[in-house]
Amino acid sequence: MTSDEFIAAALRNSANKTIVDELFHLALPDAWLVSGCLVQTVWNVVTGRKVDYGIVDYDVFYFDRDTSWEAEDDVIRRLDTVFRKLRVKVEARNQARVHLWYPDKHGLPYPPLARSTDGIDRFLTRNTRIGLRRTREGYEVYAPDGFDDAANLIVRPNPGPNFSAENYAQKAARWKALWPEVTVLPVTTTSSAG
Repeated sequence: MTSDEFIAAALRNSANKTIVDELFHLALPDAWLVSGCLVQTVWNVVTGRKVDYGIVDYDVFYFDRDTSWEAEDDVIRRLDTVFRKLRVKVEARNQARVHLWYPDKHGLPYPPLARSTDGIDRFLTRNTRIGLRRTREGYEVYAPDGFDDAANLIVRPNPGPNFSAENYAQKAARWKALWPEVTVLPVTTTSSAG
């Protein structure tokens, strides 16, 4: 699957298209629509399901040097107002402040990030390490591992400092239940290939 093919498939979900277009107009700093809502839309296109089947939420990453909870809460409220009409759950997180709350929530260290794509790089699975945003020229996609896993319904662990085999197993089991066509690779298959 090429970048253009991935973008075309992901944008068949009107919620994805609306969110990336609105983020562009809102000019939220370094804003990306990320992860499952993109990949799962592609899975749905490939398997002939309704484009929004199985999607729990739509994650937005942005990067604002104001790391106060108040600033992030203001963005969350603004986006809630803008996206309410979509009737989907949109979750926005300032990647500049993840290191402030992640250790308490997950019990693992989380070094500060320098940009939103650093957060994408830390996703639990390689197949979801994808972000999409609109630019003046069209759409830009960030996919350090490419699109083959998404196109071929492969779930592959992304071992790293914040990896949890337990969380990986839970996420993979949920996906396998919704998309039986998915192939889930065990942690040991790719952790040494890193």
